[in-house]
Amino acid sequence: MTILRVVTRPIDCPVPLLDHVPSVVWMTEDRAMVGFGEALRIDPGRGDDRFDTAADRWDEVVAAADVDDRVGLEGTGLVAFGSFSFDPSSGGSSLLVPEVTVGRQGDRWWVTEIDGVPADRYLHPSPTTPRPLDRPRYAGSSMPDLLWIEAVAEAIERIGAGEVEKVVLARDLAVWSKVPFDPRLLIERLHRRFPSCFTFLVDGLVGASPELLVRRRGLTVESVPLAGSAPRADDPDADELLGKELIGSDKNRREHEAAAASVGRVLGELCATLHRDVEPWLLELANVRHLATRFEGRLTGWISSLRIAGRLHPTAAVGGTPTDVAVDLIRRLEGMDRGRYAGPVGWVDAHGDGEWAIALRCAELSGARARLFAGAGIVAGSLPESELEETRLKLRAMMGALEP
Repeated sequence: MTILRVVTRPIDCPVPLLDHVPSVVWMTEDRAMVGFGEALRIDPGRGDDRFDTAADRWDEVVAAADVDDRVGLEGTGLVAFGSFSFDPSSGGSSLLVPEVTVGRQGDRWWVTEIDGVPADRYLHPSPTTPRPLDRPRYAGSSMPDLLWIEAVAEAIERIGAGEVEKVVLARDLAVWSKVPFDPRLLIERLHRRFPSCFTFLVDGLVGASPELLVRRRGLTVESVPLAGSAPRADDPDADELLGKELIGSDKNRREHEAAAASVGRVLGELCATLHRDVEPWLLELANVRHLATRFEGRLTGWISSLRIAGRLHPTAAVGGTPTDVAVDLIRRLEGMDRGRYAGPVGWVDAHGDGEWAIALRCAELSGARARLFAGAGIVAGSLPESELEETRLKLRAMMGALEP
């Protein structure tokens, strides 16, 4: 068993977080954690038990670690960053512990060093030169638009036959460039445009997700499922009308309630008390609105945020209802491997606290190649052409970040 020596100490002033190329990033409005290097990697493999396998190994690492945490906040001390595949049959799930992590919560700053690796190389000198920019070239999707529309039409037929209530179908978009993509530029642009989202980088998966799968602080747990979407408009009156149409849409309300109910069932089993919004509300981003419902509960006992994320995944927001039928339909209709798109991405500390989002509005980077993703929830009343347009709208978030 690897025994990690961990020291977290406060630092007095803000430091540039992206002067050097990071291995992991987690940014929200009030928190930022940027990690460099790799001290430890946990590969849980494939299968339905990949979350519990990762959590078991993490518990072993935590139990053996020598931790000197002089800050004492969530996310200080020993912390792992993770991303997990959507489908249990897909690979790529992992937990990573960086050698050095620089963090901020509010106006408090800290640095965590593993096994004596000095943080100074990342805190001050010799920034890594940004890679030159080149325009992205779009190389199409795994499934052409016409075939994807036909897949949506088949899903609607299955819904009409009573086989499934909701299914979420996704598309990808291949991108290439003459020079490797610099994740720092994407992170900066995404965080600047979508400051209320969870901006992340783990193992080349970069994005800005609006959807909180789970946040755990002590025995308090939160989740904010999203489903039901509408575009924004530049004209204020037209934009207000689009918001009213979304909140009053029967089709979008039904799609949203399926997602909220799937979260409520899981958290209801884990919590002594659980409260949820009576009515959905509008979560507003720069380019799109979503229907949202907030859950907050008190756990009956200790369970880590990572294990809770595994219990919740996949919610109806990214899979469908009933889950098993919807996921099987996704495998047969989408024509691609989602990889880690729509899987949990986030962090967990030694106390089990953490934040996990659903990996949406994201791209898988591989040098000068990338794959973008977007999905749409299909329910009774869905129109295939409208669902295609919804995925195009969602893809624009990452497309805009890639432009030079």
